[in-house]
Amino acid sequence: QVQLVESGGGLVQTGGSLRLSCTASGIIFSRYGMAWYRQAPGKQRELVAVITAGGVTNVADSVKGRFTISRDSAKNTVYLQMNSLKPEDTAVYYCNTIRFWGQGTQVTVSS
Repeated sequence: QVQLVESGGGLVQTGGSLRLSCTASGIIFSRYGMAWYRQAPGKQRELVAVITAGGVTNVADSVKGRFTISRDSAKNTVYLQMNSLKPEDTAVYYCNTIRFWGQGTQVTVSS
């Protein structure tokens, strides 16, 4: 059974930082690409960042230069480092691989 468990969300002021973590179980982690999505209230879920099994990364234009995705295969964990946070980054952040999703972690950025 595949499980993705996110952590690290919270409330932060504009300009602050957070690091999200997503730990996977039930899959051979090193074989799969991983992604972070987010969904703000009343909006569609959007792709934030992806990392391939080989470590190649890409991030959405809206977070470029502020967010970084990385992975640690020894820990079966993917990270999303978020710096210079803005109120528009407020959303539930979800971890994804293949067709599996985590439960989400809330990120709230106060102005």
